[in-house]
Amino acid sequence: MATNRCKNKFYLYFGKRAFDLAVAIPAAIVLIPVFIIIAFLVRWRLGSPILFKQMRPGLWENPFTILKFRTMTDARDKDGKMLPDDKRLTRLGAFLRKTSIDELPELINVIKGEMSIVGPRPLFMEYLPYYTKREHLRHTVRPGITGLSQIRGRNYLPWDERLEMDVKYIEIISFPQDIKIIFETFFQVLKAKDVAVLPRTVSIPLSEYRAKRKEKKSDCLSVNLK
Repeated sequence: MATNRCKNKFYLYFGKRAFDLAVAIPAAIVLIPVFIIIAFLVRWRLGSPILFKQMRPGLWENPFTILKFRTMTDARDKDGKMLPDDKRLTRLGAFLRKTSIDELPELINVIKGEMSIVGPRPLFMEYLPYYTKREHLRHTVRPGITGLSQIRGRNYLPWDERLEMDVKYIEIISFPQDIKIIFETFFQVLKAKDVAVLPRTVSIPLSEYRAKRKEKKSDCLSVNLK
């Protein structure tokens, strides 16, 4: 496991968790009416369950269950196979994703200590074997609801740049930096900027990206050897 290279150890190990609770608990209380309304709409338009749950790697790559509002139906074809995402995403689901409202239940993950307000986004468990040694550093802090790469392009960033920003965040982590990221996130949400309602339309999975890059390097090596 890679070692954390954060320079601001005091904030990382003491202040950051206190800050998370100071933000997440009041926010969760204030947003209770919103939670109730969205839960009702999801139940009415999409059915049950209201929450989408999925295993993601957290601190030190330990798995946890991320919580989001459900945005897609369980529609299947005549053979019982799940339809593609674009066929299952409803207008309500697209709205929840576009406004990032679907992410609100992650405040519960923050309160439980599984996530932070700011940090690298928790990606898929199956991506773990494809990180470089440096990129594994992104798991030496709690994953965040928002992060540096989220305010710099999100899914529109190339994977190498996106993952490098996650590590850069850890190296420069500080209270002012977290405040800045939160404010920039707020304004991005208001503008609905850099939000890919269907991420796969703008970014391929990391496993495919790394496989293609490896294949490209292999082709270049073969050409040079000829």
